[in-house]
Amino acid sequence: MKAVILDMYGVILKDSGDGFYSFVNRTFPDLTPADIYPIWDKADVGEISSLEVFKRLGFKGNLCKIEKEYLDTVEIDESFFEFASSIKKYYKLALISNDSSEWSRYFRDKYKINDYFDVITVSGDIKIKKPDKQIFKHTLEKLGCLASDCTYIDDRRYNLAAAQALGMDTILFNSRNVEYDGKAVTNFKELANRLIVK
Repeated sequence: MKAVILDMYGVILKDSGDGFYSFVNRTFPDLTPADIYPIWDKADVGEISSLEVFKRLGFKGNLCKIEKEYLDTVEIDESFFEFASSIKKYYKLALISNDSSEWSRYFRDKYKINDYFDVITVSGDIKIKKPDKQIFKHTLEKLGCLASDCTYIDDRRYNLAAAQALGMDTILFNSRNVEYDGKAVTNFKELANRLIVK
């Protein structure tokens, strides 16, 4: 193995995306996930800005302030830092995140994680999102690795399936406590133990 590729939401960030639905529902209790997530998805592939998401959902006033209020509800898993520092001694480290360009940049700058990664792929930047295989191929090309050289970690089973189809090894980061037949971990310590062969 030459590289480890991580997902962002539900792995590095504690929020798997459900927190956004809860945040919106505080102001608009009648909106359903079917109302909210298709708009968020447009920002995830760079079709609209992150502020436009709030506008289209019906928010009024200072949208920048409202957006920051939401973003600051999202916390990082602090154990990521120790994990990343140790894993970098053995492998390249990459990030593939379904996210708007603006939100991804905000979180990466806020938590100062850019320097941990050799490659960062954000769906809003390249206008392709998981589970589309092209986002994985793009990352592999940037890493200079074959799929068989990499292990991909995500909290969503359908994203793991896409990576497996390309030939990657995969591990479920089971932060949402779902049933899964394959390899799974529940935290970064377990993940390090699986990946680092001493």
